[in-house]
Amino acid sequence: MKRIFFVALVIFFGTNISAKAQWAVIDPSNLAQGIINTTRNVAETSTTANNMIKNFEQTVKIYEQGKQYYDGLKSVNNLVRDAKKVQLTILMIGEISDIYVGNFQKMLRDPNYSVDELNAIAYGYSVLLEEGNTVLGELKNVINISTLSMTDKDRMDVVNNSYESMREYLNLTKYYTKKNISISYLRAKKKGDTDRVIALYGGTNEKYW
Repeated sequence: MKRIFFVALVIFFGTNISAKAQWAVIDPSNLAQGIINTTRNVAETSTTANNMIKNFEQTVKIYEQGKQYYDGLKSVNNLVRDAKKVQLTILMIGEISDIYVGNFQKMLRDPNYSVDELNAIAYGYSVLLEEGNTVLGELKNVINISTLSMTDKDRMDVVNNSYESMREYLNLTKYYTKKNISISYLRAKKKGDTDRVIALYGGTNEKYW
């Protein structure tokens, strides 16, 4: 691999980006794990809608703590191709979190779901996030320049595989969200209440629905 790739990675993760975030200071895998942990808490301990909202507020807090990091990362330009894939892979875990937090807040206001169903939906999101976080862990290992046993090709293979895997989990998250909203829409259709669902989530041409 060209030396510029490792130089770019050292600069990328060793200096401040526009949001003043560093890998060493704000580890995206730690942020994702925090969201996973609180999401599981939503799924495992919420027995009423009020409890679920209260528990989910902790998830939102962790998500908002990381949002500045992910927003700052989006503004990093002029990376070489391989370092760009690292950047995009990290950003995708942020987008998965964004899809979950944004849509689950709407689902909490949707009477077409029971508390048990919302618990199950939250658990599903936690699984998707956990799988994505595992990918981040693998990526973090290969961009650590102290991992001297790996060849340049080995590193590039992991970067490419991580990018493709994370993209798959992002697409699964979009699909999972769409299917869950579809359940609400079908229930609303039986009650003649589809306008309310469309107003809540947007029309069928919206990003995830």
